[in-house]
Amino acid sequence: MNRFPCCWRGALLAGLLIGPTSAPAAPLTVVEDRGGVSAAPYYQRISPEPEEPDPVPPLAPLEAAQGLPLRSPRLRPGPVSGQAIRAPGLSAFFLVGDDALSFRWLQQRGDRLRQLQAVGLVVNVENQERLEALRRAAPGLQLVPAAGDDLAERLGLKHYPVLITSSALEQ
Repeated sequence: MNRFPCCWRGALLAGLLIGPTSAPAAPLTVVEDRGGVSAAPYYQRISPEPEEPDPVPPLAPLEAAQGLPLRSPRLRPGPVSGQAIRAPGLSAFFLVGDDALSFRWLQQRGDRLRQLQAVGLVVNVENQERLEALRRAAPGLQLVPAAGDDLAERLGLKHYPVLITSSALEQ
């Protein structure tokens, strides 16, 4: 005679296989590095790890320019249809490029982006001067160059600028 009903056996088995939720995640394996800025701070908010000092110093502006121009071929400026998503705990971030539409979008939405403390990923940028111009157009916002093709594929995006929050994609 079974001591546990069927649903309890399944839950017990799942608990044993998955383990406690507080267990640290496996370390990230870098398959390819094309330069840029580490995305680790963004992932720490999703799955926090114990605080450790960053062994790699932040990039100086001249070092950051070595990764430019940065192009994300799967993304281009254009309209984005809003849609609901479910990503509890996701910190707000946005995708922009160094095009006229992104400049206008940053100026129109700057207050909301600052209120959300959203971080900007610049997915298409020609050079350091264009990156600095974007930063001047968005005072108080953090803008970092980052390849966006993987994100575009995962989120089903083809266009930017777009704001991504834990509950929605919106332009």
